[in-house]
Amino acid sequence: MPDPSEQLARIYQAGFDLQTFDRYPNAIGVVRGQCIALLQSSPTGLQFIGVPGWRMGEVLGVLIEKDGHKYFQAKSDFVEATPARLSELSEFREDLKQLLAPTA
Repeated sequence: MPDPSEQLARIYQAGFDLQTFDRYPNAIGVVRGQCIALLQSSPTGLQFIGVPGWRMGEVLGVLIEKDGHKYFQAKSDFVEATPARLSELSEFREDLKQLLAPTA
């Protein structure tokens, strides 16, 4: 089983920022650029809460599709999900998945 403290150390050493949020007291926020993911400790190590998204102020904007266009939405706020933002989010998610994977 992966040790959550070792996983957090790897994430931090890879250049991600770690933050806590009053709104999510049982989670740790992992941030790089405008991308954010919430992680929580589990019996099998750190796991994602939901899916990574786009940071919109102090909240996580989730990817949605509306009227044929993609956006990040946090409550009533929207940010266009441009190809560059989607690419940044995809790279963020994949890098984080690799860092969370068990090491031999």
